[in-house]
Amino acid sequence: MASLRPSSVKLSPFSAITNSFTGFHRNWLSLRAEKLGRVDNAWLRLSPSLKEKSVLRLDAWIISAGHAQELKSFKIQNMSISDGRVDFFDKMKQRFLSFKKHKYMGEVEHFKTLAEVQSPKFMVIACVDSRVCPSNILGFQPGEAFMVRNVANLVPPLENGPTETNAAVEFAVKTLQVQNIFVIGHSCCAGIQTLMTMQDDENPSFIEKWVGNAKVAKLRTKEDANHLSFDQQCKHCEKESINCSLLNLLTYPWIEERVRKGTLSLLGGYYDFLSCTFEIWTLDFKESNAVSHGSKLSVKDRVFWC
Repeated sequence: MASLRPSSVKLSPFSAITNSFTGFHRNWLSLRAEKLGRVDNAWLRLSPSLKEKSVLRLDAWIISAGHAQELKSFKIQNMSISDGRVDFFDKMKQRFLSFKKHKYMGEVEHFKTLAEVQSPKFMVIACVDSRVCPSNILGFQPGEAFMVRNVANLVPPLENGPTETNAAVEFAVKTLQVQNIFVIGHSCCAGIQTLMTMQDDENPSFIEKWVGNAKVAKLRTKEDANHLSFDQQCKHCEKESINCSLLNLLTYPWIEERVRKGTLSLLGGYYDFLSCTFEIWTLDFKESNAVSHGSKLSVKDRVFWC
């Protein structure tokens, strides 16, 4: 293909645009025409398909100043009504300023301490569901709980390999030395519903692969609650999966060791947002340690808040 002189085929219009998006020079179109007039004979030797693409590229750049201003106005007008995002960000701003004024400024020394080091007593493993934020439900304050949230609040067993969840657990236990790991489940969990309805598939989705970590909970639910309605089975599985996660935590040697010594407690919690009640229990390590692999977990100190 014949070579083209750069000056002949430089098609970018940015050299003729001012700093303002709509500030096109008045003679921009005439400059474009003048440059087109200087295209040398090499243009004539281009293949028809390449010439067609180049012309389309030129046409795409030729936007009048009036159309540009019209587009800009359209964007500005629609920002305020696009999914209510502007209003919501304004609400977030007001919430942040309220937090700063009433919380941060009222406890400046506490937040300065947190800036240096965190020493939470709890690690919380909760679901990503937008309706079940542990800080709102249980009132955790900054520095009180190290949290990780995932679909269906699951803890995979050690044998399943590394995940973000067990990496967070390792940091919480080994580095922060938390005294409690609190697994919190909830009602109407879509992750558990997926677990209860999914079939064995050669190409499972990301969600199906993840909730498969609670497959034991599904099997136990089918054994114990198969006579119940689907909704009731899901509720049973939501609680059973919490126990499964508590049992999975014991597959990590550095957790099992601390629980055995009494320096770490494993707790389960269940939030029913339909009735606004909360149930909490503690893993009974001595009894749980005595049962065979795959058997149900023994718990103690079950409390119901309503």
